[in-house]
Formats: sequence, C-alpha cells, structure tokens
Amino acid sequence: MNSIFRRILTPLILAFPVFLFAAERPNIVMIVCDDLGYSDIACYGGEIQTPNLDQLAAEGLRFSQFYNAAVCIMTRAALYTGLYPRQGKGGLLRPNMVTLGEVLRDANYSTAMTGKWHLGNDPQRQPIHRGFDEYYGLLDGCSSFFNPAKPDPDFYNGGKVRTFAHNQKVKITDFPDDYYATDAFTDHAVKTIQDLTKKGKPFFINLNYTAPHFPLHALPEDIEKYRGKYADGYEPLRKRRHQKLIELGIIDAETKLSPVDLPRGSFRYDYEVIPWDKLDEATRAREEARMEVYAAMVDRMDQGIGKVLAALKETGAEDNTLVIFFSDNGGCSSWPTSAKEPGFLEYNKGIPVGDPRGYEFVGKSWGWAQNSPFRKHKVWPYEGGIATPMIVRWPARISAGKITHQPGHLVDFMPTLLELAGAEYPKERGGLEIPPLEGHSLVPVLEGRQRTQPESFAWSFLKNHAYREGDWKIIWNISPPLNDRKWELYNLKEDRSETNDLSEAHPQVVKEMVANWQEWKTRMELAGD
Repeated sequence: MNSIFRRILTPLILAFPVFLFAAERPNIVMIVCDDLGYSDIACYGGEIQTPNLDQLAAEGLRFSQFYNAAVCIMTRAALYTGLYPRQGKGGLLRPNMVTLGEVLRDANYSTAMTGKWHLGNDPQRQPIHRGFDEYYGLLDGCSSFFNPAKPDPDFYNGGKVRTFAHNQKVKITDFPDDYYATDAFTDHAVKTIQDLTKKGKPFFINLNYTAPHFPLHALPEDIEKYRGKYADGYEPLRKRRHQKLIELGIIDAETKLSPVDLPRGSFRYDYEVIPWDKLDEATRAREEARMEVYAAMVDRMDQGIGKVLAALKETGAEDNTLVIFFSDNGGCSSWPTSAKEPGFLEYNKGIPVGDPRGYEFVGKSWGWAQNSPFRKHKVWPYEGGIATPMIVRWPARISAGKITHQPGHLVDFMPTLLELAGAEYPKERGGLEIPPLEGHSLVPVLEGRQRTQPESFAWSFLKNHAYREGDWKIIWNISPPLNDRKWELYNLKEDRSETNDLSEAHPQVVKEMVANWQEWKTRMELAGD
C-alpha cells in the first residue's frame, strides 16, 4: 500500500468500529425480572433450566458487579429517572424528574412497557402519562399470577386488590380462566415488537416480569421438571452454585461462601436457618416444593424470553437491538416475617405450593441460597440484596461471550441509553428544573474498554444503608440490637461475600466514607438513621 494512502486510511480503519457503534441508533429491549437471585440462572451458576438467557449471555456481555437498589420500588425509581431514589415528601417520581420513556420518546423512539410499573397509579404517574405510548400490566406491585384481580391475603397486603391497566383502561378485573401473568406479559411484548418494527423508527420496549416474585404460582408442567431436584436442601445447593460461579469466571476462587453463622458479630443476626436434617419429613417436603415451584417460575420466564428473542429475529430487528436483562433486587425470603404468622399458615393450610389458591413465600433459607455466595437477600444492602445478574446483547456491536468485572449501577442506564439513542437529558421540562443525572454511561464497558469509574455507589432502605467507594464498602445493618449496631467495612476485591469486617482495623476509612454517605443522605432527603 502506498505510504500516503496508508497514513490516511489506517486511522480511519482503526476508528471505524467505534464510529459504527456510535452512529447507529439501536432498538432497545429492557427485560427486568422481579426478586431473582444472583445465582439462579444457569449462566450465573444456577441449576434452573434457562437456555434462552444462557444464549443471550453467550452472544453478549455479562456483568459480575452490577447493582440494583435492593427492593422493587426503589430500583424502578432509580432506573427510570437516572437518579438515586429521593425519600422525602415529594415521592419517588416527581414532576421535576424525567423518565427513560419521556427522553427516548422525545428522541423519536416508539416506547412501550409491559408488566410491573410500581411507581404510582394516579394519572400523573402512570406509564402512559410518563413517556410510554403503550402500557399493559400491574401499576402497583405483584398479585396472583393466575388472576391479578384476586385480592391479596390479609396477612400480606390487608386484602387489597392490585391495579391492573391497559393504556387508559385502569382497574381491569376480567381475566380468562387459563390466564398466567408471565405468559400474558410475554405475549404482549411479542406483539409490541411485531407492531413497532413496522413503524420504521427505533423502539424502546420495557418488559417487566413479575416472576419469580411471590406468591409462588407456577404451571404444573413446569413444576414437574424440578420434582426431587432440591431434596438435599439449601447448603448443598449453595455449594454447587458457588463452585459453578468460580468455574464460569464470574467470581474468583478466593471468594468465600457466606456462612450461616459466626461467633459473636453481625452474622448472629443474618439468618434463621434450621439445618436440613433437623426438619421433620413434612416440613422438608414443603420446603422442597417451595424451591421446585420457584424454579418453575424462573423456567417459564426464560421460555417467554425465548419467544421475545425469536420475535426480534423474525421481524429482522435482532442485529440492531440492544437487549438488556437484570433483576430488580436479590432473591427474596418473605416480607418480612409473614411466613411465621398465623394468618399465613391458616391461609395456605391444605393447599399445595404453587396452587392458584395459595400465597406462599420461598422462605429465608432458600432466599439466602438463591444469592450464593453472598450474604442476605432482598431489602438488605449486602451483596445478596443488591447484586444482580446483568446481561447485554447487541449483535455485531458487543463482543460475544465476555464477562466484565467493572461495577455498574442501574442509575447508569439513563446516560447510557441516551448516548446510544443520540438523545439529550433536559435541564428543564414544563418550566421545572430537572435534577442533574447521577449515573454514568456504560458505553465504554459495552465497547470492551475501561470506563472512568463513578466515585461512589450508595443505598438506603428501611434504615439499612451502604456506601461503596472503589473496593471499599461500608454497611449499616439495622438488625442487631441498638447497642450492637455500627458501620461495618469490607474490601470487596478481597472479600466480595462480606465475611470479614475491617472497621476496627481501618477506622479512618470508615470515618471518611461515613462523612461522604452523610452528604449523600442529605441529598436523598433521608430522615434519622
């Protein structure tokens, strides 16, 4: 090649992949599941059959350190606004905040949401009034999978009926006899893909499954696949998943499996796990059934995701569609001790786990196992409550089969998707000043590069707090007696499972991080401790 042409062409050739990545506006399909554990799906160490998510991982990028906000509603507030959840009088979604739907629609995207919203059912907060052209699902939480109009039990939600809507039609109460929410959400998302691909402009489709959130409801043919799979109990399951995560390269070999208990210390208050061999035969059988049904719920969701991926392929949208999958919090036990209350026991008496008549939780022991190798579960800011499997796929744009260990948080989605969509985050809307974004773009990570890491990540819910800077993380655990509570300190690079509290060895690190958390706390309008 002539040296002059070489000098001209070589920079262009080297720049071409980045230019191509940045130039095309992708379709976006964001799939959010509810209460899924870190190690539940097979490509994150689990034994549940998830071939479609495994395929997504094989064709895309997996994150080993991606964070949500520990509980459903807080996650959705952070996800849709790109802001950490404000907890003052104004609520989580305010008139001076913009949503992903609004900014992408402003950028000439078609927008649609299916499934759980959870940010309010008054007219000012419904999805169709906050940026989504199409909406079908539950506005205010989860309900019976077989009949969303069935009232919740008194022991959980005071007998209230959840609000189901389709666009302007709110409080739908009529569902067919063969209704199953996971399948209904899948079918609506598939139809939406088919409809929107005909419009000739990019689309943003947000599919929010309620699976595998309680109540434990599954179809008999799915439950049957898992009969007997959990007969040896929680601890062997945790050990198998831990080993598989190491083999997959998602965690390193030095990452410990969080123990049930340790002599004096915060672990005294972590779990109420009765050893499997100490349970009577009837209790073991019901415990097995809980995990069998839970696995069936995850399995059915994966089947639905397969149909969504097939629809993208069949409509010709697959290559230029960014598909994102993650969970809104870690695996769940119960809320918070309902499984021990007389009302719970009476309500489910004589009803098999998984039956439409029942309302079961998976329980603390399985809830802990689902987040192997980490501590705790939903609500808690230990890694078990806030770490999620996270997969992204964009054929011909994202290298296939990679794992990134760069940390990220769901507040990063807003700047990421705006950058890819060529959209702008507004400074004001309707005469109101919009708070500046608090997330940071993940585009460098998607391109296989190292991004400048955010200075910190933070969490707070029900007076449980956490703050991460680099590899250091402090945690305030509300569960010990008041005089035993203190800020704990962990080095996540050396101890991702948070088994070795270093607060006494590094008091200055704790002091500085607590001061930074206090500044964050003020901005989040948190009261008290």
